[in-house]
Amino acid sequence: MTDQLFSTYVVGSLPRLQWVRELIEERKRGKISWEAAERLLDSAVPAAIAMQERAGVDYISDGEWRRESYVKVFADAVDGFGYDLHVEGATHRASQLPYPAVVSKIKPRKPIAADEARFLKQHTKAKTIVAIPSPYTVGRRMWTAEHSTKAYPKREEFMEACIPIIRQEVKRLVDIGVEAIQLDDPWLALLVDPEYREREGIKDADKEKALSVHCVNEVTKGFDNVAFSVHLCHAHFNRKHGTVGPYDLIIDALAPMNVQRFAMEFATPDAGGIGVLKRFPKNKVLGLGCIDHTDKNVETPEQVVQRVEAAMEMVPKENITLNPDCGFSPSSSNPMDLDEAYLKLKSMSQAAQLLREKHG
Repeated sequence: MTDQLFSTYVVGSLPRLQWVRELIEERKRGKISWEAAERLLDSAVPAAIAMQERAGVDYISDGEWRRESYVKVFADAVDGFGYDLHVEGATHRASQLPYPAVVSKIKPRKPIAADEARFLKQHTKAKTIVAIPSPYTVGRRMWTAEHSTKAYPKREEFMEACIPIIRQEVKRLVDIGVEAIQLDDPWLALLVDPEYREREGIKDADKEKALSVHCVNEVTKGFDNVAFSVHLCHAHFNRKHGTVGPYDLIIDALAPMNVQRFAMEFATPDAGGIGVLKRFPKNKVLGLGCIDHTDKNVETPEQVVQRVEAAMEMVPKENITLNPDCGFSPSSSNPMDLDEAYLKLKSMSQAAQLLREKHG
């Protein structure tokens, strides 16, 4: 089901250089225009691309260096949001970041990721992966009862409004020739943590799972010439996860999703171990999280091989790809180390080659 055994992917984001982090914050505060910031980022992003190429990764991104965050990128491209209206810490025990909230009917203003994808394709011959947020995660992250009910009385209505905008972006990415499109849906995975469900007032997890499946399937419907992934994780900031727990509660939501691959955290102990892979859908590809991005210790290729071979006891080798647990820095303000990320990606790629030699 994969183009080669043990293909390697990034999840998307890489740690930003300090000056890039400062630039994004200045852009947000209006101290520099978006146009001027883009010109500076045009000089920086090729380094993020080259780093992944040097690490030997098969499917690469642009490091998401242009984004403030993996989900705020939606609000940056779509009218209808008020910025910094609520704090992430209310539902995320790892950070206290301010987030936008939808305050009026949304309307697309510019592409979400197509411009950065076009730049990526122009600067690499490698296969590419571009991530955009799922409507379910946008809805969970940026709808609040306090700020959003006048525009969308129910959270589900806001999610439905996001679907056609994200579908339009998928079409742009397909037309550009992106080989893999990733829908980031960590808020589905957060359901596994009972503390998160209590904080959010979620009484019906089955309803939430159905919403996530519906949103993904509506976005991907009719696009048959591109590979889709869904990324699931426990959210993180500064090496701490926002939630913990095994995937047992949500594993049954994977099979009905009209995507080929699921990139999931498994290297971190916070994910609860790989035993749940006994229930992984037989007709799907596993993006095995085999690198713990929150751990400063760089895994050896042999350690990664051991993690993959343990998963092979439950998932056929033909259905396994390799990736880090998550993006190294889904938020630009996340204080992670770029050299460490390089060494981890390099180790993952070396492990993939060892696995091909041993099991090919």
